[in-house]
Amino acid sequence: AKAMEEKKADDIIIMKMNDIMVETDYFVIGDCSSFTQMRAVSSSVLEGLEQLGVTPRGQEGRNDSQWMLLDYGDVIVHIFLDSEREYYNLEKLWADAEKIPF
Repeated sequence: AKAMEEKKADDIIIMKMNDIMVETDYFVIGDCSSFTQMRAVSSSVLEGLEQLGVTPRGQEGRNDSQWMLLDYGDVIVHIFLDSEREYYNLEKLWADAEKIPF
């Protein structure tokens, strides 16, 4: 979340998922106003966690996608364009998850 904030991602939230799904413990969600900002935010997350010795299990949507996903196992990072975040509305889809404001 801090790496996302450094690149000015908007409306960053953390959702505690471990009581709802077995695949991950947390979602970290933020949105951006452009593809350029999305790439900067994802690079910031990747580089920040790499410095801590953490590498992603997988990545989706890295090439001009409107939704990027970085899978770190226990933590899944979702980076959206503003309109896509509103469309997919993960907060509503997983409404039972505890929301941890950042």
